[in-house]
Amino acid sequence: MPAQFRYRFRVHDWRRERLRTNLWLVPALEAAVAAVLFAGTLKLDRVAYNGGLHFPSWVLSGSADGARQVLSTIAAAIITVAGLVFSITIVALTLASTQFGPRMLRNFIRDRGTQLTLGTFVATFLYTMLVLVAISPGPHGDFVPHLSVTVALALTLADLAMLIYFINHIARVIQLPHVIADIARELARAIEQEGTGDAVGVGGRERGLSPRELLERMATEGAPVLTPEPGYLQYLRHDRLIAIAHESHAVVHLLNRPGHFLVQGSPLALVWPPEAAPRVEAGLDRGQVTGPYRTLTQDISFGVDQLVEIAIRALSAAVNDTFTALTCIDWLGESLCRIGPGWHQQRVHRDTEGYVRLIAYQASYERLVQRAFEKIRQGGVGMPAVMIRQLDALAKLMERAGTADRRDLLLEQADLIVASCNASVPEAADREDVMRRYRALQELAKNEPLGMPGVPRFDPPEGG
Repeated sequence: MPAQFRYRFRVHDWRRERLRTNLWLVPALEAAVAAVLFAGTLKLDRVAYNGGLHFPSWVLSGSADGARQVLSTIAAAIITVAGLVFSITIVALTLASTQFGPRMLRNFIRDRGTQLTLGTFVATFLYTMLVLVAISPGPHGDFVPHLSVTVALALTLADLAMLIYFINHIARVIQLPHVIADIARELARAIEQEGTGDAVGVGGRERGLSPRELLERMATEGAPVLTPEPGYLQYLRHDRLIAIAHESHAVVHLLNRPGHFLVQGSPLALVWPPEAAPRVEAGLDRGQVTGPYRTLTQDISFGVDQLVEIAIRALSAAVNDTFTALTCIDWLGESLCRIGPGWHQQRVHRDTEGYVRLIAYQASYERLVQRAFEKIRQGGVGMPAVMIRQLDALAKLMERAGTADRRDLLLEQADLIVASCNASVPEAADREDVMRRYRALQELAKNEPLGMPGVPRFDPPEGG
């Protein structure tokens, strides 16, 4: 995919993420649709009232008092059930914060099923109240919007179906396997978007100084650009930053990646030549977004941290849920398997003429592996099942390790697991189970090059 289209998709994803992570947007949109629907049905009711239209027999009919009673009953029932839905949502958020950690709350707030349910009830209540107000005296007797009353009743039936859906939905989404799988899917999507390699100029042209030469000059001659406000670096608009550097005839070296916390007044970037720094600094706020929390849009390590957090909570003495930790290890291994050999920590971006304009960073493969295994290993001290599952995950990664550096990194993690096993597992039989997985992993490391990815070359894990 060309770089300019890839950037557009990433900007779109970032904006969609900002709009999705709230509980007001979808209800507001549905309320607006309800208002438009009311305007349409009311116009037809006016035409029918003046004798220009005849409704079919299935449209409700009756007096103004009867319509008011029906609409009042519907409105009272809808607002009561809407309060119940809000209460269930708050309970689900409380459970999520307690069981999964406070960082999981955003996953539940951005859930489309919850937002649609809240929006449907709010829209129906608004529509019903508008219809109720529309009943008024007229030249041919009381004006009763019969079609609008019928539509209000139909919306009530839709709300009943939505309530049944919501109860089933909320019971499903608060289950740990579903939460873990959903986080892993978001992580896999983020890895796919970020693992596209370096961006180069049109036609692959490379002009000017090399990245290494530019970094050497920046280390001695580069002018720092300071962080304007504190917070987590959430998103980088690489296309905008490249355009700013191109207009300034400069090179920008970003010192932080998305997910890092920025301290106000600390160096955010280096600019070369130094005389271009004021112009770059003036437009830098248009190329990066800072906020109070981390997101998965460009921060791959945040998805890994979410799964690790659930795992170490499950391994704590207060919870003691080993199988949840094993599930997290499985998904962590699957996610890291998606990181191909083209994954580079340093990202060099060039303009359309081929000149280096931006040097940025993302989480390295080494750091992602360490994040995925180290804290769980520390939390699973004395638990052979956790150690075996981690070695199984390392074996799957070893099958896709395309370089000697990656194989050495995975073996290093395996050595740490074995050391923890020897120090904390008292039973010889349990230690032998761990060692058998470790020896299989060593054989995988020796048998490079490997065959087709996904074909197991180790003893499969017993049980789930």
